[in-house]
Amino acid sequence: MSKTILHLDLDTFFVSVERRINPELQGKPLLVGGISDRGVVAACSYETRGYGIHSGMPMKMARELCPEATVIKGNAGTYSKVSDEVTEIIKEGVPVFEKSSIDEFYADLSGMDKFFGAYKYATELRRKVIKETGMPISFGLSVNKVVSKVATNEAKPNNQLKIDFGLEKPFLAPLSIKKIPMVGDKTYQTLRNLGIRQVRTVQEMPMDVMQRVLGANGRVIWKRANGMDNTPVIPFHERKSISNERTFDRDTIDVVKLKGIIVAMAENLAYQLRRGEKLTACIAVKIRYSDFNTYSKQKRIPYTSADHILIPKIMELFDSLYSKRMLVRLVGIRFSHLVSGNYQINLFDDTEEALNLYQAMDRVRNRFGDRAVIRASAMGARTIGRMHNPFNGQPPIVLAHRKQ
Repeated sequence: MSKTILHLDLDTFFVSVERRINPELQGKPLLVGGISDRGVVAACSYETRGYGIHSGMPMKMARELCPEATVIKGNAGTYSKVSDEVTEIIKEGVPVFEKSSIDEFYADLSGMDKFFGAYKYATELRRKVIKETGMPISFGLSVNKVVSKVATNEAKPNNQLKIDFGLEKPFLAPLSIKKIPMVGDKTYQTLRNLGIRQVRTVQEMPMDVMQRVLGANGRVIWKRANGMDNTPVIPFHERKSISNERTFDRDTIDVVKLKGIIVAMAENLAYQLRRGEKLTACIAVKIRYSDFNTYSKQKRIPYTSADHILIPKIMELFDSLYSKRMLVRLVGIRFSHLVSGNYQINLFDDTEEALNLYQAMDRVRNRFGDRAVIRASAMGARTIGRMHNPFNGQPPIVLAHRKQ
């Protein structure tokens, strides 16, 4: 039996939130991101795209391309709250849904046509989101996640599109190969050099040709170009947290040591988030004292994966929880409420240099190990680090409990 997969995407999400706050911005060119010349564009309205502006571009360049654009410093907290509003509506409306990023959702509506009609139901769900939140949202409906995502992008702005069963290949054929998920700038240029511009060309090629050119990715791209995808919808409530904790050989009141280990754990888990292309919206600190009494405190935060945002907030929780008069046996931290996403959501305060710094440090860690680049304050925490990716679907390597 064929599936019915719905893909929902909040159109130009950050821009739309700003326009909900200030309706006078409707129809005007709008840039959201770091407001200084060294800042970066986190999101741009459709009105600016004709000028060649795109997310990730230096704000100075974007201002030069479109001087009349209004520039707004983004607020990650506000965007997280609006995302939660939409999430609650979708959660109430569908049996199984996946929150793949702060502004993007999948839902499995398989079997619903027998009782109601999946397209009609998706239409009513979209109308409800628009009515209750004021946020423009588009959707695509098809037999799998890839075709539905492409359909959503073709439906935008603020529209919807259904691809009937059996029409996946004809729908994809005339589109640019760049519209297939997984085809980034480098892959696109490689394909362009081979004379491939449209999806139709890939559909007409043998799969092994694509595999010889692009390796394993070529096989996946060929399947997606042919409308083939078996990726399941991952229920939102199944998403895991990531955590780290350390038990001391000897109970300690050395606050410098304690804080150094907390920093090291936060830094390492933040790197794991970025490596897995995840964001966290909830942080927690745990302390166990020598009498085995254990205390923990958690805090909701705007979605992020940035060290310089997470570490100060973790330290605030630690300072509010820590009693200086008692020996500490164990400390730990946890990041939860995870969704897919990347560092771009943190670009509102940061410069292009900061983004490049994170990318450079993570490339070094990817090549030489988690501890290849660390903060000076964390140098005393020798054993903090993971040798595996916690988001690659593989079970963790079980090690003897490590102590500091």
